[in-house]
Amino acid sequence: MTSSTLSLQLYSVRDAIAADLRSALQRVADLGFRQVELFGFVDRADEYSALLPQLSLTVPSAHARLLGEDQRAIFAAARMIGVGTVIDPFIEPERWTTREGVLSVADDLNAAAELAADAGVRLGYHNHWFEFADIGGATALEVLADRLDPAVVLELDAYWAVAGGADPVRLLGSLGDRVRFLHVKDGPGTRETREQVPAGQGAIDVPALLQAAPDALRVIEFDDYAGDVFDGVRASVEYLVGQGEQL
Repeated sequence: MTSSTLSLQLYSVRDAIAADLRSALQRVADLGFRQVELFGFVDRADEYSALLPQLSLTVPSAHARLLGEDQRAIFAAARMIGVGTVIDPFIEPERWTTREGVLSVADDLNAAAELAADAGVRLGYHNHWFEFADIGGATALEVLADRLDPAVVLELDAYWAVAGGADPVRLLGSLGDRVRFLHVKDGPGTRETREQVPAGQGAIDVPALLQAAPDALRVIEFDDYAGDVFDGVRASVEYLVGQGEQL
């Protein structure tokens, strides 16, 4: 299996970031991370663009809601910080229930991708559980992928795929190299985020996911965690390094 550098979705440590951004980023760097995935970065672009280089942290990806928002401002902030790919993390569930709705999502993302390219960044989409409705024998996410411009990539959240009743390993085979980022989290595979656990400690077949997506950047994430989330992140790192991944 090809080793791949690990990243961390900073939403996992959002409380620490809200309390003290520099301190939170320092704790992330102290865990060995050299790459992070941002959220809510537009209003803090000046802070991130100053702090991240000081801590030797780079930003291959960042989350931002795009549809109906000021996309030019989002992409400009991403460019300032040095974000490689801006990923829309949520498009309303009701748009994923029919083929027409899914195709309209794809068209909206394709249009946004043109603006992103003008700003020198790439566009992506991240799933939750509702993108796995059956649309003519395929999941809504696969219908989306077929309509997307090749410039638009996917970040597969395997945990939410399981929660949506899909087989993430099969999806990775179907979607192929369209998936450039893989959210790695573990737990019972339900919508109860408080039950999420470090990688390797839950019901998700993490080794199979890693093998099915050898070239996707592994992004550790906790939507929520019952203990100290930094301990959970550390345990996930240790497990993934034991699987052959590299910080």
